[in-house]
Amino acid sequence: MSEKLWGGRFEKSTDEMINDFQASINFDKRMYREDIEGSIAHAKMLAAQGIISAEDADKICAGLSKIRERIDAGEFDFSVALEDIHMNIEQALTDSIGAAGGRLHTARSRNDQVALDTHLYMRRQVREVQRLIVQLQDALVTAAEKNSDVIFPGYTHLQRAQPILFAHHLLAYFSMLQRDFDRFSGVYERADIMPLGAGALAGTTLPIDRRFVAKELEFAALYSNSLDAVSDRDYLLEFLSAASILMVHLSRLSEEIILWCSREFSFVELDDAHCTGSSMMPQKKNPDVPELVRGKAGRVIGHLMALLTTVKALPLAYNKDLQEDKEGVFDALDTVKFSLAVFAQIIAGMKVRREQMRRAVEEDFSNATDLADYLVRKNMPFRQAHAVAGKLVHHCIERGVWLKDLTLDEMRTFSNLFDADIHDAIRPETCVAARNSLGGTSPAQVAAQIQSARAWLDSHR
Repeated sequence: MSEKLWGGRFEKSTDEMINDFQASINFDKRMYREDIEGSIAHAKMLAAQGIISAEDADKICAGLSKIRERIDAGEFDFSVALEDIHMNIEQALTDSIGAAGGRLHTARSRNDQVALDTHLYMRRQVREVQRLIVQLQDALVTAAEKNSDVIFPGYTHLQRAQPILFAHHLLAYFSMLQRDFDRFSGVYERADIMPLGAGALAGTTLPIDRRFVAKELEFAALYSNSLDAVSDRDYLLEFLSAASILMVHLSRLSEEIILWCSREFSFVELDDAHCTGSSMMPQKKNPDVPELVRGKAGRVIGHLMALLTTVKALPLAYNKDLQEDKEGVFDALDTVKFSLAVFAQIIAGMKVRREQMRRAVEEDFSNATDLADYLVRKNMPFRQAHAVAGKLVHHCIERGVWLKDLTLDEMRTFSNLFDADIHDAIRPETCVAARNSLGGTSPAQVAAQIQSARAWLDSHR
């Protein structure tokens, strides 16, 4: 006869290779707290409903608490032969307290048990991800405050476009992360549904009280359909989707920091503690952390694609394929949390080279739009003003000068609407200050964005 807890129907023991292939203990053991927490709530409910005795429930709860202490202390030996975290804990409980341990699994299946563990685990982990998002947002706002007067070339198509405040650029990432935070709130909401009581797929014949367990575990809702309860992985897909979008945002910021650190840009310098060197080239200071985050974005996106592919054609209800949900989710969690944590340090330690940024906006044509707007304010149609500005830029390129280097007389050969105030109108400070539309890059608008960001952070700590 099989030695498995489920082995009553079997005459042979499971092949060792099959044991190794199907065992999940090497990765699902990280959910031991949730497994024990759920089992304690389940035991209390069984006793409250008269399904097991209060004495057995007390033994079960005390035994589970001692097992948790052993695992916390690193004194628990996990067995691959027992397949998963549930069987490992149940066997240890039975070994510890005897027959009462065998009553714990009454009115439940590993199908709804693992679903419960994963819901509990995701609730806790989502809140941790959100905490780290807020930590990175705080670093971005602090950097924006410290560099609120730094003018920076804004880009489109990776070509200098218009001068902006560097703080304005940083706050764009704050806004992206704010949406990420909100997406994870949605993930939490979908994880905050209690599946236990669904049994293997059809519920149970015993008089359980699912609402009792939901209240014990502080779930906001219960699954209304037992088939859905054991087969739903939408909340994990939503987590991986939110994680992928977050990692795309971090990848974009990584790419920009990598560019800014290059000699060609020289806009920022990362702290020595956050970079590495070359084993061959002694001059190198490599932005390895942003490069790794940029690369790990693909890893998280891959986990999303893998789980979508796993569940895309599964019939109801539980199938062993669903065991494949955890490794990718766990790895994505670890990757996202690590990336957020290190990025907060990167931003906090980043040195901004304001003089280099200033030189960049003085030695380009990013003020050409402001020159056209100057003519528009003189009542020239925009399309005509655009053409005049373009001709002036072409004239400067041929002469090897910038718009600020042209004399008023030279400008008037292109339009007699130019007056002595034109040179002030195309100064970087003027260009930035003029963009005072809501959400724009003017100092007043950026100050308002910083104030709003601080208020949001204060309400989400």
